Amino acid sequence: MISRIWHGWTTPENADRYESLLKTEIIPGILARKIAGFRRIELLRRVLEREVGFITVMWFESWEAVKEFAGDHLDHAVVPPKARPSRPLRRPLSALRGARNARA
Repeated sequence: MISRIWHGWTTPENADRYESLLKTEIIPGILARKIAGFRRIELLRRVLEREVGFITVMWFESWEAVKEFAGDHLDHAVVPPKARPSRPLRRPLSALRGARNARA
């Protein structure tokens, strides 16, 4: 299993709207792509002092499945235009990890 971890941040004032966008549009859009080898996506939220961080962890069975999702740049953030803040606090980033002793 391969995990693709995305990090994004927003202001506390925008956090609830951003979480709603992720849950109602962005994640359902990913699921609708029906990528072979994509297993699941998890959403995490962390409140910090001056910002709110979001993490998605996507699980794939193969590098081919990751490439179908992300394209040729496997470790670049895939952020639909609607989810891009007009003035980001930080640049979104993604990282890939091979899971060890993964369990379903």
